Amino acid sequence: MRGEPAMTLVAGVDSSTQSCKLVVLDAETGALVRQGRAAHPPGTEVDPEAWWQALCAAIDAAGGLDDVAAVSVAGQQHGMVALDEDGRVVRKALLWNDTRSAAAATALTRELPAEQWAERVGIVPVASFTVSKLRWFAEHEPADAARTAAVCLPHDWLSWRLRGDRDPRTLTTDRSDASGTGYYDAVADRYCDDLLELAFGRSDVLLPRVLGAVESTSGPASARLAAGAGDNAAAMLALDAGSDTVISLGTSGVACAVTEHRPADPSGIVAGFADATERHLALVCTLNAARVLEVTARMLGVDLKRLSELALSAPPGADGVVFVPYLDGERTPDLPDATGALHGLTSANTTPATVARAAVEGMLCGIAAGLDALTAQGISTGGVRLTGGAAAASAVRHIAPAIFGVPVAVPPTADYVAIGAARQAAQMLKGSQELPRWTQHLGPLRWYRAPADTQIRERYHAAAALYLTR
Repeated sequence: MRGEPAMTLVAGVDSSTQSCKLVVLDAETGALVRQGRAAHPPGTEVDPEAWWQALCAAIDAAGGLDDVAAVSVAGQQHGMVALDEDGRVVRKALLWNDTRSAAAATALTRELPAEQWAERVGIVPVASFTVSKLRWFAEHEPADAARTAAVCLPHDWLSWRLRGDRDPRTLTTDRSDASGTGYYDAVADRYCDDLLELAFGRSDVLLPRVLGAVESTSGPASARLAAGAGDNAAAMLALDAGSDTVISLGTSGVACAVTEHRPADPSGIVAGFADATERHLALVCTLNAARVLEVTARMLGVDLKRLSELALSAPPGADGVVFVPYLDGERTPDLPDATGALHGLTSANTTPATVARAAVEGMLCGIAAGLDALTAQGISTGGVRLTGGAAAASAVRHIAPAIFGVPVAVPPTADYVAIGAARQAAQMLKGSQELPRWTQHLGPLRWYRAPADTQIRERYHAAAALYLTR
């Protein structure tokens, strides 16, 4: 009697700000076979070797990759990894959430108008983007900048290490991650040497070769290594959200939607990235999301579950308390030096419940401004898929529909970035532009609905506007 046919396995990696997560899935169905995880060190600059050690630990925890046919690495976007001509790291990698390059971003938009940045590469420089970090690097660490021979992104560097390479000339990337640098045109599929030179003072540095969605290179053991993706593009592959907007409330808050044409928003609020197929992502990002709840819980001396209970015990609008959560600066709006504030406090309304409610409402109002910006670019949504760590909070699920003004669905908790990377690996094995049909990790979606509460949004906007007049 014949045995069952051997299962083809694929692996997806999510190398995020906080940790490295790896899933091994059945390439045909997407069913989870095994997984591993390892932490990353804190900070806004990190030795890339820490990412490699975490990836190795996650691979070991998942039982290795010897039986895996294909691997794809997705990761945090916009970081700056500088290598010398021998492939050695020149300095610690600057992460997307390192804001020391804010003045450099401002200088770049003085030297080339925002409208031209948006039209040429889909984004306008802010502190997060690689192009701004390169300007800061050239100005503040000129000796290290001078010996830099190649510049790449976190997932590029990890894929390169996973192949066992040491020659920077073999670096590769993908459209989605390259489109977040500020010097890659995803429509023309080419780097813009003049923008690189404007930022870094030279254009002779090596940049990773940009792979197509189904291209691959040799990987560990007998596995093929797919192109990889930026974290948001990978998550969109996993969620299969169609015309819905996906909002992720993790370390950062992200609202994004797949579009056929790249947005060109001269305000810089909506970034026009490439996705992990042949289309584009309209994306808005805030720096402050889940951390708002974590900080508020610490301030109130409660855990996150109790914070959620307190928030739901207070009335909508938190009795007039408004939390503007720019705790560590903000990216949307572009206020890198801002701090958070509580407004509307009185002797009667200052209670743990109202502060907890205001924290949830403030976090959601901040990302709701992103939905407004997408709408202004002609990208409307009939619903929102809510993911990320903060989406697990009951208060967030029940309050979000009133703040967003549309129905909200919360897919089951899963490592969607890693799943999306694995789905890309499975697609690469098929050699087809058509993604494999994976649905079992999503399960039935539960939709949350509530009447839109414009009064909360209006009070929040009034408080947030104070920062723009300073």
